[in-house]
Amino acid sequence: MPPGYDGRRCGCAYAAQVEPPSFPRLTGTAAVSVRPARATDASDMARVQAVTWRSAYRSVLPAAVLDDWDEAAAAEVWRAAVVAPPTPAHGVLVAVDGEVVVGFAAYGPPEVSAEEPRAAQAPTTEVATLLVEPRWGRRGHGSRLLAAVADLAPASGARRLAMWVPEADAVTARFLESAGWARSGWARTLDTGGEPLRELGWHASLDEQEDP
Repeated sequence: MPPGYDGRRCGCAYAAQVEPPSFPRLTGTAAVSVRPARATDASDMARVQAVTWRSAYRSVLPAAVLDDWDEAAAAEVWRAAVVAPPTPAHGVLVAVDGEVVVGFAAYGPPEVSAEEPRAAQAPTTEVATLLVEPRWGRRGHGSRLLAAVADLAPASGARRLAMWVPEADAVTARFLESAGWARSGWARTLDTGGEPLRELGWHASLDEQEDP
């Protein structure tokens, strides 16, 4: 779902699982322009989330979610995620352009509800949030965030990345496909308090590939 949106699942529909493609290793400037988030980044992360949701997600998220957005409360949520992650496998990264926080990613073990069957699959890290402020788009920030998560996830034993994307979010779907991800064949529906939000699963393998 769009990162940070606390929707409640009202039902899940699952198709046959598809084998994930191998994640392409990205190198270069990730260490320079992506770093672990600090508590002082929380307000910037909430700003990025608010701006991105209101511009890029206006046609995807329920209007009530955008109208009732509380940026100060969101900043507290992100501050807690940074200073007191639920497990050592959880993390938050920020993308910076100079000294400006322009995007962020949050990741960790996937949360599986009672109605979601646990499939037999490789240990997984879920990308719960991946946002780049639109005015800083098309500069590689999203790719560097995704590459940094891929570099860090194996430390917790993960061999696979996964992410839920709203079915109507064609932009993120194209981005993930260009990064070597594929549809997993899973789908779920979230109760938003209004129009149900249907999400599709995407995934990529973290197993190393030999150079061609």
